[in-house]
Amino acid sequence: MLLLLLAIVLLHIIALVLLFVSTIVSVWTSGDSGTSDLWSNCTTINGGYRCDPASSGEWIQAVQALMILSIIFSCLSLFLFFCQLFTLQKGGRFFVTGTFQILASLFVMSGAIIYTVMSPDWVPEKDVFGYSYILAWVAFPLALISGLIYVILRKRE
Repeated sequence: MLLLLLAIVLLHIIALVLLFVSTIVSVWTSGDSGTSDLWSNCTTINGGYRCDPASSGEWIQAVQALMILSIIFSCLSLFLFFCQLFTLQKGGRFFVTGTFQILASLFVMSGAIIYTVMSPDWVPEKDVFGYSYILAWVAFPLALISGLIYVILRKRE
């Protein structure tokens, strides 16, 4: 049982780290002329590197908010798991923890979808999606799987 709990917590922490990295690191799209992310659009012009803040468009603010919400809900889910681990009655399920983690996965999925659809308006078309964008998509199923495991998991002695 201890090994199972350790594996579940490790899966949750991996998803949480991926969410942090994908939100903070500035490589959602990259190309020859520069990179862009949720917070800035950096370009290389005549050997110089120039970063402009993210546009004030509603779509990028929605992606920023969804990614931050996914981190918050995933952190709360981990905290609630440890609280429920010690307070939940024998045989009880971790519904609250699972719900928060599933919501975190839905937030990151929604943010990545919005970025996919709207980014061609903000970055050059020849740019490709970077590793932070890919990490966000990898974090989505990991968070969803851990959330479903929490919902299925029963507390034992």
